[in-house]
Amino acid sequence: MSTRADRIAALLTQHFPPTLLRVTDDSARHAGHAGASPGGETHYSVLLVAEAFAGLSRVDRSRAAHAVLEAEFASGLHALALTLRTPAEHAKITP
Repeated sequence: MSTRADRIAALLTQHFPPTLLRVTDDSARHAGHAGASPGGETHYSVLLVAEAFAGLSRVDRSRAAHAVLEAEFASGLHALALTLRTPAEHAKITP
C-alpha cells in the first residue's frame, strides 16, 4: 500500500512532469487542528517545479494541481500548501 505522499507525487508527476518535486507530510505539526486525523496523512506541503506551469497564473496553477488531487481530497487530504514554479522562476530564487 502506498502512502498519500507517494500518491500525490505520482499524480503530480503524471500531469506536470517535474524538474523538481518535494512532497512533505506536515500532519504531525497539525495534530489536534481541524481536519487532522490520528493516523496523519492529512496536511502536506508541495514544491513542484515544472515547465507545464509556463503561461499560467498562480491561481490557474493551483486550480490545476487541486483538480489532479481531487480524489485525495475526497479521501481525507485536508490541507495542501503549494509552491508551483516554472524552472526559470525557480532558478531566480535558488542559487
